[in-house]
Amino acid sequence: MLEAIHYVRRGIIGKLTNAVTINGAVVPVFNRIPTNSTYPAIRVYSLSSDEADQNQSSFISETITRIECVTRFYSDDGGELDVNLMVSKCLELVRTRSNDYIDLSANGFKIYTTVNEGVKYLQDDLKDHTYFRAIIEISNKIEQTNAIGGLQSELQNELQS
Repeated sequence: MLEAIHYVRRGIIGKLTNAVTINGAVVPVFNRIPTNSTYPAIRVYSLSSDEADQNQSSFISETITRIECVTRFYSDDGGELDVNLMVSKCLELVRTRSNDYIDLSANGFKIYTTVNEGVKYLQDDLKDHTYFRAIIEISNKIEQTNAIGGLQSELQNELQS
């Protein structure tokens, strides 16, 4: 059984990059938000990967990936609206039907379900800024379709780097 969650994370980052805008400005997408980042920003990170179905003919896993939408305002300015708009666009792009799942075939995997497991909204009031955050949990069920193909792709990518 091979690990697929990093391909899922990369696919989500690819779908969101340059596709989410607030007030006409593109929202940057990161795996880890840099200390010098501007806001709003989106962070995509892995939460878990579990074997979902045990059978003799295939490997099935369920991965949970989080998409965190973050805005920052001076303590008495701003609100949740920008976070709500970012969440809406992220869900529009990521929570699709079967004809537009993230394509992992080059890596030897196939996503066959994508589910929004919920959105949690948070507000952090700090000394200098107020952060409004929304954390989207996306569950993907993934079948390993070709272990050798996935390994060959990884090796080819590493050799080209």
